[in-house]
Amino acid sequence: MSKTLTTNQSVSFKKKLVATAVASAMMGVSGFAFAQDDNIEEVVVTGIKGSLQRSMDIKREAQGVVDAISAEDIGKFPDTNLAESLQRITGVSIDRANGEGARVTVRGFGPDYNLVTLNGRQMPASGIEDTTAAASRSFDFSNIASEGISGVEVYKTGRASVTSGGIGATINVLTSRPFDNPGLKASFGVKGVMDQSTDKGEDITPELSGIYSNTFADDTFGVSLSASYQERESGSKTASTGAGWYSSPGNALYDGDWGQAGAAWGAIPTNANQVNRPTSADEIYSIPQQLKYDFNEVQRTRTNGQLALQYRPVETVTTTLDYTYSKQDFSQQYNDLSAWFGWNNNFTGISTVWTDGPIASPLMYAEENVGSDYAMGAGAYSRINENKSLGLNVEWAATDRLTLEFDAHQSEAESRPDGKNGSHNVIGTTAAVRGKSSAFFTDKFPVLQIALSNGETSVNPEDIRISGSSFRNSYTLSEIDQYQLKGTLELDNDFTINLGVASTTVENTGRFANVQRDTWGGVGQAGDFDSSYWHSSGVASEFDLPGSNDPRTVNQTYLFNFEDVRKRAQQLYGADAGSTAPGDCGDWFCPSTDYKNGTDRFTKEESESAYIQFNKSVDIAGRALNTVLGFRYESTEVTSTSAANTFDIVKWVSDNEISLQSSVDREYVSDTGKYSHMLPSLDVSFEVVDDVILRASASETIARPGYNDIQAGASLGGQAGFNGGNGSRGDAGLLPYESTNYDLSAEWYYNDASYLSVGYFKKDVQNFIGTRQIRENFYGLRNPTSGPRYRAAVAALGSGASVSDIRAWIIQQGGPGVDGTNILALPEDDLLEFNVTVKSNEKEASIDGWEFAVQHVFGESGFGAIANYTMVDGDIAYDNLSLDEQFALLGLSDTANLVGFYDKDGLQIRIAYNWRDTFLAGTGHGTGNPNPVYVEDYGQVDINVSYDINDNLTVFAEGINVTDEYTRSHARTKLQLMNMTQLGPRYNIGVRYSF
Repeated sequence: MSKTLTTNQSVSFKKKLVATAVASAMMGVSGFAFAQDDNIEEVVVTGIKGSLQRSMDIKREAQGVVDAISAEDIGKFPDTNLAESLQRITGVSIDRANGEGARVTVRGFGPDYNLVTLNGRQMPASGIEDTTAAASRSFDFSNIASEGISGVEVYKTGRASVTSGGIGATINVLTSRPFDNPGLKASFGVKGVMDQSTDKGEDITPELSGIYSNTFADDTFGVSLSASYQERESGSKTASTGAGWYSSPGNALYDGDWGQAGAAWGAIPTNANQVNRPTSADEIYSIPQQLKYDFNEVQRTRTNGQLALQYRPVETVTTTLDYTYSKQDFSQQYNDLSAWFGWNNNFTGISTVWTDGPIASPLMYAEENVGSDYAMGAGAYSRINENKSLGLNVEWAATDRLTLEFDAHQSEAESRPDGKNGSHNVIGTTAAVRGKSSAFFTDKFPVLQIALSNGETSVNPEDIRISGSSFRNSYTLSEIDQYQLKGTLELDNDFTINLGVASTTVENTGRFANVQRDTWGGVGQAGDFDSSYWHSSGVASEFDLPGSNDPRTVNQTYLFNFEDVRKRAQQLYGADAGSTAPGDCGDWFCPSTDYKNGTDRFTKEESESAYIQFNKSVDIAGRALNTVLGFRYESTEVTSTSAANTFDIVKWVSDNEISLQSSVDREYVSDTGKYSHMLPSLDVSFEVVDDVILRASASETIARPGYNDIQAGASLGGQAGFNGGNGSRGDAGLLPYESTNYDLSAEWYYNDASYLSVGYFKKDVQNFIGTRQIRENFYGLRNPTSGPRYRAAVAALGSGASVSDIRAWIIQQGGPGVDGTNILALPEDDLLEFNVTVKSNEKEASIDGWEFAVQHVFGESGFGAIANYTMVDGDIAYDNLSLDEQFALLGLSDTANLVGFYDKDGLQIRIAYNWRDTFLAGTGHGTGNPNPVYVEDYGQVDINVSYDINDNLTVFAEGINVTDEYTRSHARTKLQLMNMTQLGPRYNIGVRYSF
C-alpha cells in the first residue's frame, strides 16, 4: 500500500535534494550546496513502492556507484535477514550458514574484501572456526535483526571520505534515529517461525520485535528504542566426502608394498578389476578419503537492541548518543555415519569403475578390509556471538558555510564457547565389522554401501565401542576504537570541500585449543556400554535429495546422545593417556582453555588517516557536470604477538628422523609492520538529457590481510630430517591488497520508481598473498647429522658408508651427546636449518564485469518488477588439470535477481528469485595434492505477503526457500562430490501494529 503523509511544517528543499541530503547524512558526509525553494511539502511514501523509490533516489543523486535498500516502513525491512536483502542488489551475492544469509560477496570479492560500517563507523567482526583460530575479517549479518534497520547502502566505488578497508565494496548499515522522523512513531510485531528443516525442534518458535521513536520539547530532544528477540530451531542433513579427495597422476602405481621405493600414496593397482583406470602421466585420477552422512539439529536465539538519544540545544548543534547490541546463542547437535578409505586395503577382486580422462573420477569406488571400522560419531556444542557498539556524534553548523562533525565510537565483537563441551567436539564410536565398502558417485547424491564382514545383515549394538574424541575451543575478540573529525566548507553554491582526520585502533585476539584422543580404532571391552546407549536408525529415509532413494544406500546407523556417552566414557577412560593437552577437567573428555598450547594470537593495527574532497558542479550547455575529486591518506602500524613452539633439545632418533623437544614453555614472540597509502578517487556524473545520467569513476582502495597471514612466530613441527625441518610463519609486514578501480555506467530514470541502468567495472588488484620458501635457523638449534662427529664417521667408514652405518659408528664411539640409541646435538654441530613457508605479497589479478538492472512500476496498477544480472570474469582461473599448488580468484560468479511485486489497497505481495552461478570457493582442500572446491549454482525463491487491516494493523506471512532447494559442491568434476546439504523451507506468520 502507498500512504501519503504530510507534515504540518514546510520544508526548504526540492524533492531531488531530499535524497542527496539523506544520502550524505547517512554516511556522515556533506554533499553539494543548493539554492532553497520555500513552501515545498515533504511527501513520504511507504510500502514496497516507497522503499524502492527512496533507494532509487539515493542511487540517482549519489556520486559514484551506490545501491541502497530502504525500510518499507518503520520496523519493516524487505527481508528478515539483512544479507538476504542485500543479495537483491546488482552484483551482490551471499554465503549462507544454517540456511540463512550470513556473509556478502560484491562483484566477485568475498566477505574478507568488503568493509561493513554501522552509521559510517567501522565495525569489528568475529567468528568461530571448528578446527583453528578464526582469521577472517568478514562480518556476519545473521547476528543483526532487520527490524531496527532503516537502510543499507552499498558503495561500490571508492570515496576519500569513506573509511578504507573494502576493495569489493563498503556496506553501510543505518539504524533509526529520532530526528530522522520527528514525532511519535512506533511499531510492534509478533511472529511465529516455522522451520521445516528440523526433525526434533518445535513446530513453531517465537519472534518479538518493537521500535519506538519520539521527539519532545519542540523536536529538540528525541529518543529511539528498538528491540527484537527470535528463537529458531532448524536442521540440515549432509552427504560429503569429509576430508575430500586425493588426486594423483595416472601413472602413480601401487606396487603392493607401501614400504618399498616407488610406492605412491593414494595410488591403486592397474589390475583388470580397475575398469577404465587411467595410466598416463597426462591424466589425473582422484579417489575419496571417506564418504559420510551427517544429521544436524540447531537451536538459535538472537537478541538485538538499539538505543539512540538526540539533543539539539541550539539550532546549530545536534548531538547523538547511540548504543547497538546483538547477541546470538547457537547450539548444535549432530550424528554421523562414515566409511574411511585407507587406499592401501585389499583390492583383490574389488572392482572400481572410472570415467574417461583426462580427469578420471570413480563412478564406483570400493575397498575391502575385513573387520575394519563401521564408524559413527556425535557432537553437541554451543557458541555465542556478541556485538556491542557505543557511539557519540556532535554536529555543529559553525557558520552558514562551515559545518563541523565529531564522531567517536567503541565497538567490540566477541565469539566464544558456551558450555563445558567447547565450541566444537566429536566422540566417535566403532564396530569392527565392516567388510567391503562401496561408494557410488553421480552428479547428485552419493551412495554408500557397506557389507558386514561377520556375515550379519545388521550391526549388533554389543559390538559398538567408543573410539577417538576431540574437544575444541575457539575464541575471537575484535575491538575497535575510532575517532573522526570532519568538516564541510561551502565556498559557493556550486563548490564545497569535505575534509577530515581519523584515528582507528583495531585489536584482534584469536585463540584455539584442542584436546584430542586418537584412539579411533576403539578402546575398552564389550559390555562397557550397554545397548540402551545406542538407538538404531535408517539413513536413506532421512534424506529427501535427488538420488537418495537408491536401494544400495546403507540403511543402518546408530544414533546416540553425546552427553550420555561422554559421561560414561569419562568414567571408564578419563584417566587413560593419549593426549599431550588434557582438558580443564583433568582428563580427555572436555575442552581446554589453555590456549598457549594451541593458538594464542593478538594483533593490533593503529591507523591514522586524513582526507580532502572537492565537490564541484560546472554548467555545460545548461546542464550540470558534477565532479568529486578526493585524496585519502592512510598510515597503519601493525603489531602481532603470538605463542610459538620453542625447542632446545635435538635428537637423532633413527636413521632418517630427527626429533625436536622442549624443556621450556612456549614463548610469546612479536613482529611489527608499517605501511602507508595515498588513495585518490574521482567521480564524474553528467545528466546528458533529462533523467539520463552518465557516470565515470576511478579510485584506489585497500583491504587488509587475514589475521593468520600477519601472525607472528613460526610454527615448527616436532620432527626433522637430514635436510632439516619444516615450518611456516606469517609476516606482520605484509602489505594490504591494493585495488585500482574503474567504473562506467549509464542510468535512465524514466518514472518515479522506475529506472534502467547498465554499468561496466574493472578492478586491478595487487598484493594478493602467496607463499615462498626460505631456509632459516631457529633458536640456535644444532644438527646432530651434520657436524664434526658425522664427518669423523665418514672419514673412518669411507664415503660410501650408509646412514645406518654412520649412526651406529657414532653411537659405538659414545662420548658427549650419545644417550643410548639417541644422538643429541652438540654446540659444535652445524646449525639446523628449516624449510619455512612464508606468507608474501606476490600475486596480481584483474577482474571485470557488467551490471544490468531494470526496475519498473506499471503505472497505478500496483504491479512492479525488478530484474538484474551481473557478469564477472577474472584473468586467473583454476587449472583442474594441474596438481600443483595454485593461486586463483575465489568467489567469481554471475548472479541474477528477478522480483515481482504488487502493492495496492493495503495488499503487498513480493516474489523474489535469487540465483548465483557456480564459483570457486577454495584451492587447497584434500589430502596430499591440493584440490579445488566449487560451489555449484544455486537459486532460491522467497515470498512475502502482507495485508493492512487498517492504518495501524498489518498481518503478514513469509516463505524462505519455498521450493526446498539444496546446496552442492564438488572438486575437479561434478562427480567428485564435496558436500550436498538438504536445508528445507522456512515460513513466518505474524502481525504488526504501528502508530
